Amino acid sequence: MDIWATLAEERRATADLLAGLTDDQWARPSLCSAWTVKDVAVHLVPTTGKGMGEFVWATVRARGNVHRASESLVAKYAAAMSPAEIIGKLRADAEDRFAPPGVGALGPYTDVLVHRLDIAVPLGIAVDRPIEHWRASLDFLVSNKGRRGFVKRGLPQVTLRASDLDWSHGSGPEVTGPAAALGLSLCGRAALLDRLNGPGRESLATWVG
Repeated sequence: MDIWATLAEERRATADLLAGLTDDQWARPSLCSAWTVKDVAVHLVPTTGKGMGEFVWATVRARGNVHRASESLVAKYAAAMSPAEIIGKLRADAEDRFAPPGVGALGPYTDVLVHRLDIAVPLGIAVDRPIEHWRASLDFLVSNKGRRGFVKRGLPQVTLRASDLDWSHGSGPEVTGPAAALGLSLCGRAALLDRLNGPGRESLATWVG
């Protein structure tokens, strides 16, 4: 799979999803506790607020806290951009190939897959995308690189097994379910835990918190 081409495809698919939202849905809370649906959408635009000079200055203002810096930039651009502008930028910049240090292309790739669920799940919108696209993201999330901003430490000793994809990882009691539910759980979201089954589910649920 060409990860960059697939990333561009997924960005455009996310723009299509956003284009169908009402004003009320744009203002609804996402699965990211600090962000609305609009905030998450702004974060997914690969070039908005991502200039190195602007990000460095935001990080300085946040006293070195990268997450607070990101939140401040998202707030700035969410206030300045309309939904139509966000959708247009996401489509226009879909081919952007910036690879963040430490995580590479799979960082923004996984960002799109996970954050799209952060938008769609609380709105009750089904995401109809190729399941195979989750394979690279799941491999990334269980790697050392995936622990850099995506997966917290202390993942329990369980076997993760996708029910809709030929993918598994780990050892110990099994946790089985859709690839998307596994990916969202690895990123600390509890929203799709009810789609997972198996003797290791409770250990994973406790870890997710």
